[in-house]
Amino acid sequence: MPTVITHAAIPICLGLGLGSRIIPPKLLLAGIALSMLPDADVLAFRFGVKYADQFGHRGFTHSLLFAFLLPTFALLFYRWFKAKWLTIWSFLTVSLLSHSLLDSITTGGLGVGWLWPWSDERFFAPFQVIRVAPFQLSKYLTPQGFAVIQSELYWVWMPGIICMVGLWLLRRCFFQKRAFPSS
Repeated sequence: MPTVITHAAIPICLGLGLGSRIIPPKLLLAGIALSMLPDADVLAFRFGVKYADQFGHRGFTHSLLFAFLLPTFALLFYRWFKAKWLTIWSFLTVSLLSHSLLDSITTGGLGVGWLWPWSDERFFAPFQVIRVAPFQLSKYLTPQGFAVIQSELYWVWMPGIICMVGLWLLRRCFFQKRAFPSS
């Protein structure tokens, strides 16, 4: 898995790139929270749930069903987000799906349970480029930890920032042309 902070990169970059008119601050915060939420499944270890179990790490909280149902449930609070329901659902779904997608391109672990509850099979993307992060915080101050951070900067944060700047430039050009039409 990438670090929990790196899971937030997708909604942060997408939300800031699209701007607060499209992704209001409350929706951005909800997207960040949902992008990190699937890793709450590691708490199951304390209750004796094994990594490879359906309710273990990268199991049901990383499934497509979870990624589509949770944003649908969030629509009950659509007025709080101050955005259109389709914007809310789309942004939250992309934020949540980004978590399992990032996990599927890591170099370790057991894969992602995308098809739960229909299948217990775990999947990886066709390529794994992000170094898998250790569970223990103390390991981040080791050469392995630095390699994980470098990998995440290269494969997640850098493309995310490029996308964010691109969206910002498109938005700026679009709104600037609409605000000041040429004669």
